[in-house]
Amino acid sequence: MRTPQLYIGTAGWSYKDWVPNFYPKQQSKNFDWLEFYSQYFNAVEVNASYYTYLSPRVVEAWLRKTEDVDDFLFTVKLHNDFTHKRRYANEQIKAVQHNLDMLKTAERLGGLLIQFPYSFDFNDANVEYLRKLIERFEGYEKFIEVRHRSWMNKHAKSVTFCTIDQPQIGESIEFDPIVGNKAAYIRFHGRNEEAWKQSLTNFGKKQTYEQQSARYEYLYSPGELVEIDQKLKEIFDKVKKVFVIMNNHPHGDAVANAFELLHLLKEKSKIKMPETILKAYPRLKEFALSL
Repeated sequence: MRTPQLYIGTAGWSYKDWVPNFYPKQQSKNFDWLEFYSQYFNAVEVNASYYTYLSPRVVEAWLRKTEDVDDFLFTVKLHNDFTHKRRYANEQIKAVQHNLDMLKTAERLGGLLIQFPYSFDFNDANVEYLRKLIERFEGYEKFIEVRHRSWMNKHAKSVTFCTIDQPQIGESIEFDPIVGNKAAYIRFHGRNEEAWKQSLTNFGKKQTYEQQSARYEYLYSPGELVEIDQKLKEIFDKVKKVFVIMNNHPHGDAVANAFELLHLLKEKSKIKMPETILKAYPRLKEFALSL
């Protein structure tokens, strides 16, 4: 079995509830979360770009904070104006492209994540909308996430569609690794079915951060991760590059599971981890690299 380039990390890195489970409670004045994070993972998915158009200064700061790390990539989630509201102007396209170009020039761009909602099902109008959106961002590697089952087996080979793991509710897509354009992009949202159903009920209502995050509150078990490892390795011979992104972020569960998958996907090798995560998740100690 040929092992492709593996990029493993989490969806976002700036979570207060990752203290003290990942980030230490006692932090010096110069302590930086991204710098700390990049010591342990080689990829991160940028979530902030989904909610706001980020200043180039923010991107410059990311590059500065990761300049001493080899082989670290950012994947950037496209703003919801393009995927949920579906209303955008050339000015917004250029703003996104400028930041992507900064990362690309620095060889830090993993790709552009285009995440559509469950309501974006397979029909002629949506296919045409997606086609035009892909053209808008020609020149960048793109990862398309659709969540409705109607899209299954309708993927273009020239585009990488995401594989997603989520609760199986209604017409949700099942977890089945997809290959496109010699790459795979795997996102794990957790399997908290009850909280996911509740989030659908509350869709469109004003919610607290805790309410919004509740559906992602899920720690994958060792048994589930072994099954996932086996499924992912089935596509290794078909791809050159694989991104594995954990989005079950509450409390740092995503970090713990990312370390566990890194261990499994790298043939059960020992993994460098901080003491904070070992204290919060003792089961990780069995494959911790002794320093």
